[in-house]
Amino acid sequence: MNKIKVLMIDDNIQLIEAVKEYFESSKMIEISSTANDGIDGFSKIQSETYDVIILDLIMPKKDGLYVLEEMKKKNMEKRVIVTTSYNAQEIIREVSDYGVNYYILKPFDFDDLEKRILDLCNRKTTRKNLDLHYNNLQIAITKILHELGIPSHIKGYQYIREGVSLIFDNPEMIGGITKELYPELANKFDTTVSRVERAIRHAIEVSWNRGNWDLMEEIFGNSVDIDRAKPTNSEFIVTVADKLRLDYHKVG
Repeated sequence: MNKIKVLMIDDNIQLIEAVKEYFESSKMIEISSTANDGIDGFSKIQSETYDVIILDLIMPKKDGLYVLEEMKKKNMEKRVIVTTSYNAQEIIREVSDYGVNYYILKPFDFDDLEKRILDLCNRKTTRKNLDLHYNNLQIAITKILHELGIPSHIKGYQYIREGVSLIFDNPEMIGGITKELYPELANKFDTTVSRVERAIRHAIEVSWNRGNWDLMEEIFGNSVDIDRAKPTNSEFIVTVADKLRLDYHKVG
């Protein structure tokens, strides 16, 4: 079986080298070419065939949106994974209009990137709605956590984001936060259950000091007395997942 050929376009040379090193021993994926700006990146897209393009948004000379625009002008349909630390909602919507397959917020885990690449190259057309669901859910979770004041660079942010996603898709886990969810998160992020629990608690404390108080009142007002106490880890994750589920039903 031929390896999946990946073009990575990103101005962060250290990140590119780290991703290349991660896939060096892979039997299925290879970073076959790289570029550090939009002009060089689009040139390589035109001159060579790639199975997947990993595209950063913010770059010198020409950015990732330039690449997407040029591809759209030439009716070039490619599998694209956008990776960026820029999480403005209007940009996310704009990127989605170009048919991007996945949007991954930096910093990300390389094993998550690997799963997305493999998923893209094994997918069937019947998976389109599932992909759309995943993208929209991740965008919604990212948006609400940032509005709640949780900075994306702390560990607890990653654990809460993944935890909310798991509870959203698996409501039966609500009764087993400590026995099911924590161990799953610990396994995914290669850490311990106690560290997961402490990091989530720290993230909630940060949120309480810097988040949007009106939004907190709206989300948590019915589940805890927010004037007297912060929600527990379980209350926080489950309540955010419930809020998102209600919002999805309203849209649907």
